[in-house]
Amino acid sequence: MKKLRWGIIATGFIAGRFATGLRTSNTGKLVAVSSRTLSGAENFAKEHGCPKAYGSYSALLNDDDVDAVYIATPHPFHMQVAVAAAESGKHILCEKPIGMNIQEMETIMAAAKVARVTLMEAYMYRCHPQSTRVVELIKSGEIGDVKLVQATFGYHAPFDPEGRLFAKKLGGGGILDVGGYPASFACMVADAVSGKNNTAVELKGCVGTIDPRCKTDTLAIANLEFENGIAAQISCSTLLSQVNTARIHGTKGWIEVPYPWVVNPDGGEWTLSLVREDQEQAEHISGYEARGLYGIEADCFHQLVLGKTPEAPCMSPSDTLRVNTILENWLKGIS
Repeated sequence: MKKLRWGIIATGFIAGRFATGLRTSNTGKLVAVSSRTLSGAENFAKEHGCPKAYGSYSALLNDDDVDAVYIATPHPFHMQVAVAAAESGKHILCEKPIGMNIQEMETIMAAAKVARVTLMEAYMYRCHPQSTRVVELIKSGEIGDVKLVQATFGYHAPFDPEGRLFAKKLGGGGILDVGGYPASFACMVADAVSGKNNTAVELKGCVGTIDPRCKTDTLAIANLEFENGIAAQISCSTLLSQVNTARIHGTKGWIEVPYPWVVNPDGGEWTLSLVREDQEQAEHISGYEARGLYGIEADCFHQLVLGKTPEAPCMSPSDTLRVNTILENWLKGIS
């Protein structure tokens, strides 16, 4: 099988994670990287064994040896780069959030549709076998009728008014950085219960804290209600180190996912717990995956490029629209 030839745009922390994970992929290989400076790209290429380095993303997009790009720039640059990638005929795996708002997201989607290239928002955890197992357990009825989802993603970041986590001009704030994780998890659960994609959802209230120094959110909490009656309580923060777990409550028990988001980035064993109301002890359900988290993501994306449906509940276009609508309304609600 011919491997998908990847180019990485930007050279920050998450780009390095993806490059490392790509080495474990069964379907992809890294062939090029671009940065704002040629020296930055060359250093990244040397570290990750990449044969080509470019000092601009346009140069990488003009490389016919690149089939797909992973966009790891700060949020405000996603649209510009993604549209250019589509126009260059490259398949696109774009870091979340795919755009700064719904308008940007729709512009990217339209460009990908016109160019007939594959587009996926990079919620890597949705591609992992752990998420597949969660969906299977929900559908099996092991915990009865699902009624409530609780999920958090928060961490304490040192304040830096010019850094991407806090600066408004760079898309700072917890909602845009990690709020999509608990939101997309709740959507995944609701769809597993409904047996269909794009179960409708409404934001039923939210609270949050805006740092007056940078005008971005440092703590945000939201309640969601899905059309099938499932409620979700989600939160995110750049101020508080939260538990960062997910729990799914049903009428007969619950599922606890202790590491839902960054599950074994370098591969290894994963474990979740199934607690039934009629049993005293939790059942621990484990699995092993040799590939790294981002290698798994690359393999899921390759299936989409081939026109196949991945086994994992990876992000679909309707998922992206729904989650980013939640984020936009959440931001408006606390601003």
